[in-house]
Amino acid sequence: MDIQFLQLQSIDDAKLLAGVATLHETIFGSSDNLVNKIESKPELLIFLALFDSEVVGYKMGYALDKETFYSWLGGVAPHYRTRGIASQLMEKQHHYLKQQGYKLVRTKTKNQWRSMLILNIKFGFDVMGTYLDDVGEVKIVLEKKLAD
Repeated sequence: MDIQFLQLQSIDDAKLLAGVATLHETIFGSSDNLVNKIESKPELLIFLALFDSEVVGYKMGYALDKETFYSWLGGVAPHYRTRGIASQLMEKQHHYLKQQGYKLVRTKTKNQWRSMLILNIKFGFDVMGTYLDDVGEVKIVLEKKLAD
């Protein structure tokens, strides 16, 4: 299987944007105004995984400040999981962040997304704490120091 990876600062291509929104809805159950949220994020960084021009994975984030990057959203299509795509997306993101001088990457997840939690821990993230979100669900805050 030949997966193509793209790095973008924005998604101007309507087909790619629709592909991300559709995949997001497949994974998370809704798109929750995803397109508007994407357009409102500062210094957005997007990595896409494509198979035959279909978006099969994505990882998005943005700068919180000059040294801290927030890894915001990501996922892989169910029928493409266990093929290392999420790991490759994370590797590409972290490599780029190091090149840009970021010192820390932060993310949040929920207990229900255990595969993402496990992947983050495998990639060197530490659990920094938890909190209840607006709907009373526990969110797990993770951080990883990026080596110089």
